[in-house]
Amino acid sequence: MRLGLNLGYWGAGNDATNLELAREADRLGYSVVWAAEAYGSDSPTVLAWVAAQTTRVDVGSAVMQIPARSPAMTAMTAATLDTLSQGRFRLGLGVSGPQVSEGWHGVRFDRPLARTREYVDIVRMALRREKVRYQGRHYELPLPDGPGKALTLTVHPHREHIPIYLAAVGPKNLELAGEVADGWLAVFFSPEHAEDSLAHLRAGRERAGLSMDSFDVVPTLPLVVGEDWRRCADNVRAYAALYVGGMGSREKNFYNELACRMGFAEQAALVQERYLNKDYQGAMAALPLEFLDATALLGPKERIIDRIQALAEVGVTTLTVFPMLQDSERSMAALRVVAEALDAAGVGS
Repeated sequence: MRLGLNLGYWGAGNDATNLELAREADRLGYSVVWAAEAYGSDSPTVLAWVAAQTTRVDVGSAVMQIPARSPAMTAMTAATLDTLSQGRFRLGLGVSGPQVSEGWHGVRFDRPLARTREYVDIVRMALRREKVRYQGRHYELPLPDGPGKALTLTVHPHREHIPIYLAAVGPKNLELAGEVADGWLAVFFSPEHAEDSLAHLRAGRERAGLSMDSFDVVPTLPLVVGEDWRRCADNVRAYAALYVGGMGSREKNFYNELACRMGFAEQAALVQERYLNKDYQGAMAALPLEFLDATALLGPKERIIDRIQALAEVGVTTLTVFPMLQDSERSMAALRVVAEALDAAGVGS
């Protein structure tokens, strides 16, 4: 198992801390630093800034939104970042959700699986520096009956193969990730509830004639280090309530559906009801402690060692942590605790 650091969204008042964390992760030998985007900061700009101020750690998008860019633009960005970082870029992609896709980017959220498949096809074709000709349901390049011509990416990426990751939650999207991607970006991942998701990944790999041996399973887990794990869990409540209760509409919230599949349907419904009614404190209080503990790293180092071993046993290959504390000193100390816990667990690579 390797370690990753998720910086989340930029511009939330913690930018200086995030840069310090990225540098500390680089010093500690973490494998990758991820950055996110929604409808604020974009991830490629942040990753270029981080890559310029680190030396060894990979930088990855978790994620670049598919509706935000044409596949050709994504290939251009990936090739550029890989070149600037001297081969340290990882391309994480995701379809976002209906509210952001249609409300912010003006792209219909229709047939997201088919769109993702075509998107990845074109990105890979461009990164292989082939002439891009593609006839799909969602993308057609060049456009017919016009002046467009098939073009080749003029930038040579640093590596022959830039790894592509998909953020996936639902069963069909998990199968697609296993089939077409090099890795899976997971959220609210629990070793006790992981088998169903991993089975869908394996089905996708088998469909493509591949095994899980080279596939990177990358969950992001909130991290709070402290003596009392129950008190540590309170630091995760705002984050979890946002996703389970408010990340999407009442009719379509992928994270709420995931919590239901994990056995927390009644509580997830209450969290969503309260959050959408703007009772944020009530939504946080409705989150069951068992759900928070299952999907985060909480407590002292000895407890984190046990959780790391459980994660490794179910097949996690890159454990990405997301420190919940805004204090720079405590967040960097938490990164060191995780690095020490990985060594103590005996599952590092």
